[in-house]
Amino acid sequence: MFTLSLVVNLSKISIMIFRLVILCIILFVIELYAFQALRTLIKLKVILITYQIVSLLLFAFIVYSFTQFDRSVGQTKQTMFTMGLLLLVYVPKIIIAVVLLGEDIFRVVMGGVNYFIESDNTADFLNSRRKFVSQLAIGLAAIPFLSLIYGITIGKYNYKVIKQRIFFPDLPEAFDGFTITQISDVHSGSFDNPEKINYAIDLVNAQNSDLILFTGDIVNTHAKEMHPWLDTFNRIQNHQYGKFAVLGNHDYGEYVTWPSEMEKEENFKAIKNLYGEIDFKLLLNEHTFIQKGNDRIALVGVENWGNNFKKAGDLNKAAQQLNKEDFKILMSHDPSHWEYEVKQHEKHFHLTLSGHTHGMQFGIEIPGYFKWSLAQFVYKQWAGLYEEFGRFVYVNRGFGFHAYPGRVGIMPEITVIELKKGEKVA
Repeated sequence: MFTLSLVVNLSKISIMIFRLVILCIILFVIELYAFQALRTLIKLKVILITYQIVSLLLFAFIVYSFTQFDRSVGQTKQTMFTMGLLLLVYVPKIIIAVVLLGEDIFRVVMGGVNYFIESDNTADFLNSRRKFVSQLAIGLAAIPFLSLIYGITIGKYNYKVIKQRIFFPDLPEAFDGFTITQISDVHSGSFDNPEKINYAIDLVNAQNSDLILFTGDIVNTHAKEMHPWLDTFNRIQNHQYGKFAVLGNHDYGEYVTWPSEMEKEENFKAIKNLYGEIDFKLLLNEHTFIQKGNDRIALVGVENWGNNFKKAGDLNKAAQQLNKEDFKILMSHDPSHWEYEVKQHEKHFHLTLSGHTHGMQFGIEIPGYFKWSLAQFVYKQWAGLYEEFGRFVYVNRGFGFHAYPGRVGIMPEITVIELKKGEKVA
C-alpha cells in the first residue's frame, strides 16, 4: 500500500513538473517574440536592456504572488491585482507572438520556395523580419493593453441599466406592465470604491420597479466580505411587491479550504443571513405568490444548480403544488440550469432569471446588434435574453467582478424587465 501511494504521488509530481516545464517554454517563446518585435523597431541598447529587466521582474513578481495564494483565505485584493497584471502583461505579448509566428511561417515557406525554385541559392534562406509586421503586431497588442487598463480603472464600475420588455400571451391581466429590477453577482469582497457602489444603488432605486430580485453571489467566499457594505445595500428602497433573492455558487464557500466542516457551515449560515440583513427574502427551493388585484404570479427560487458547479437546486421541490397553468418566474443563479432542466420542464416556467457568467467580464458588445465573449464557448446562454419552446431566460451580466479586477466590453448591469401581455409585434 505504501509503495502504491508513493508511486501515485511521484506520478502526480511528475505531471506537475511536466506542465510547469511546458508553461515555461510557452512563456519563453512569447517573451522571445515580444522582444524581437521591440528590437526590430528600437535599436537603443539601454531601452532593450531595460525592457528585459522589467519583463523579468514582472514575471518573477507574478510567479511569486501566485505561489503565495492561500487556499484557506481564497481570493484577496492581492490575487486580483496579480491576475490583472498577468493579463495586462501577457495578453498583448501573446498577440505579438501570434503575428510574428505567422510571419515566420510565411518566411519559412518563401525560403523553401526560393531555395528549390530559384537558381541562385546563395541568398539567405530566411528573409529578414519586416519592420511593418512588428509595427502591426505592437499596434494590435496596444488594443487589449489599453482595454485592460480601461477595464481596471473605469470599466468595472461603468454600470449600465438595461431594459427588456417581454411578451407573454398568458400573463395575468393585472401584471401587464409589471416591472422587475434584477441584480446579480455582487461579489462584495471585490469592491474598493464606496462612491461608485453608492452610485449603483442610486441607479437601482431610480428604476422605481414593482419588484426587485437578486440572483445570487453576494460574496466571493466569506460572509465578512459583505459587512462593510451592509449599510450601502440597505439603501435599496422597499419595492411594493417585495425584495427576493436566491443563492449563487460562491455563497456556499466551496472555493477555499476550511479548518473544519463546522466553520464552513457557520460561514454558510452567516451568508444566508446576509440576505436578510439587507432585507431580501431568500428563497431556498421554494416559491411564493405575488398578488396584484385578483391575479397572482408564482415566484420560484432554487438554490444553485450548475452543470459544472454545485447542484443544490431542487426544482421539483420548489414548484410543489404549482400547476402548469400558473404563471411562473424562476430565479436560478446558473443559466446552465435552464438549458439542462428548466426549459423543457413539464410545469412550464415562463421566465427564468439568472446571472453567474459575468459575460467573462471581457468581450465586445454593440447593444441590439452584436455581442461576443469567450463566455459563449462555455455557456449557451451567457448574456441577455434567450427564448426556446416559448420560454425565456434572461442572463444578467453581473453587478460586481471577480478574479480579473475589471470589465472590458461587458459592463456591470442593472436589469429592468417589463412584463407585457400579448404577442410581440415584429
